[in-house]
Amino acid sequence: MKFAVSLSMERFSPDVPMQTVMANLLELAKIADAGGFETLWTSEHHTLECTIAPNPFQTLTWLGQHTERIRLGTATLAAAYWHPIRLAGEAALCDHLTQGRLEFGIARGSYQYEFDRMTPGLQQQEGVGYMKELVPAVQKLWTGDYAHDGHYWKFPQTAAVPKPLQKGHPPIWVAARDPGTFDWAVSIGANILSTPLSLPAAEIAVLGEKFNKAVADNPHVPRPRFMMQRRTCVYANANDWELPVKHSMDFGRAFENLMQNIGTVHNGFPEPVPFESVRGKDNYNPQNLRRNLMFGTPEEIIEKLLDYEAAGVDQYCLGLTFNLPFELQKQTLRLFIDEVMPFFAERERAKQRDKVSA
Repeated sequence: MKFAVSLSMERFSPDVPMQTVMANLLELAKIADAGGFETLWTSEHHTLECTIAPNPFQTLTWLGQHTERIRLGTATLAAAYWHPIRLAGEAALCDHLTQGRLEFGIARGSYQYEFDRMTPGLQQQEGVGYMKELVPAVQKLWTGDYAHDGHYWKFPQTAAVPKPLQKGHPPIWVAARDPGTFDWAVSIGANILSTPLSLPAAEIAVLGEKFNKAVADNPHVPRPRFMMQRRTCVYANANDWELPVKHSMDFGRAFENLMQNIGTVHNGFPEPVPFESVRGKDNYNPQNLRRNLMFGTPEEIIEKLLDYEAAGVDQYCLGLTFNLPFELQKQTLRLFIDEVMPFFAERERAKQRDKVSA
């Protein structure tokens, strides 16, 4: 199992300068790059201070200038906000500007609040149709001249310029939680991005079963990679769990506002809604968050990660963008690098030794 980190610029108060927000993201990216993380993922969101990400290609290009080897991915682009020609060209240019390190991750989109402003009248659930038309069109534009006559877009024969630097195209990843999206993504040769959100650990196995079924139902396609992300905080003292849980709860009140469209947003800052008005509020019980999310000492984190490994996860992604203080974000990366990753690296070396012996 490899490891990735999900990072975006964020602020929860106008008193925090953007220069500080940018400097924090850059420092975290450098730590992850030097520490051996496989991929840094960043998101696309609009009008929101809690995730400042109007164009992830710009963010990744900037981070690519200050890192050496870490892969740089979009997790995720919102399909309904893009035109195929524009997306094919911008992604390919980003691939060149990052020396062929782009990982292309896409989703149907999440916040109805955003849809109401970016694509008025479109329901978030309908974004999957845009994604299923957009991705094949982008793939064809990456190969040469292409004309498109679809449901959402129509354009005459044209080329996307430039073409990607990576042979063929950058690896494609699709965000999936429902069986239909798993199956469609695997059928087109895409890798899978998924998350159990704040649900109990049993959800990890449920998602793993959906992935395995999609793979089994598409035997003509090589097995893709499977990434799973959770909010993560690592600390040395087991008694330090309350602080990340508090910040996760605070973030959750803003997150559920946007997901369920049940509150207001003022100058880009979402109103923290009361959990009494939130569907699935039991998932925000402090003890449930402590147990369900990737919070713990290095030893506890290793134990939790074994559930992901058992579910067939190829890449576990540390979600660090949930109003976690910057010093705790840095501490999490360093403890993970120093005390968690070596455990799994040694397991992999042992497997390789066993293969050689056999």
